[in-house]
Amino acid sequence: MEKIKILVVDDEERMQKLLSDFLKMKDYEVLLAGNGEEAIDLFFKEKSIALIILDVMMPKMDGWTVLKTIREHSKVPVIMLTARSEENDELKGFDYGADEYISKPFSPKILVARVEALLRRSGVQKEELLEVGGIVIDEAAHSVTVDGKPIELSFKEYELLQYFVENKGIALSREKILNNVWNYDYFGDARTIDTHVKKLRAKLMDKGEYIKTVWGMGYKFEVE
Repeated sequence: MEKIKILVVDDEERMQKLLSDFLKMKDYEVLLAGNGEEAIDLFFKEKSIALIILDVMMPKMDGWTVLKTIREHSKVPVIMLTARSEENDELKGFDYGADEYISKPFSPKILVARVEALLRRSGVQKEELLEVGGIVIDEAAHSVTVDGKPIELSFKEYELLQYFVENKGIALSREKILNNVWNYDYFGDARTIDTHVKKLRAKLMDKGEYIKTVWGMGYKFEVE
């Protein structure tokens, strides 16, 4: 099955990498442009772009001009990013045809959630279920059932379980889990993972045994 293509347009390489890494974790194909002119060229060259994440302030051609140009030819969903959070800017974005408007700094996970919601609304992305060993994760509803019975998880417990299931059979270091579930800029103690794993195992009941401890490293989700 062909991956969904997302165009990320931002002149900051760090921001490009951050967004690209988070989107690729969700199995999207990511195209990158460093300015407005590159974005326009890529958009017309790649016919199957499903969504655009577009920074406002850029060299050569700003985000507003890019948005106006694209809207003359396409209704592709567009999320605008800006360092300014002024109401006039936001209204301008919607007036030009933006679908979402997000102010920096922002959580990459919130952005990815907005991406998924927009793609579902536009009919590109279907609602998905992750199923393994009697555990069913409904990504659209953000809910989990074990042997058909719903269980209550905190936001982080849900994200941790989702990450384990998506990487089943792979030994994951605590550092990797922190980077992917708690964010790249999290500077807390790695022991917070152990605390969440303990709670998650208890809530999963007998399925908690799927989360194996890899001594001296981290954890592995494995269904026997």
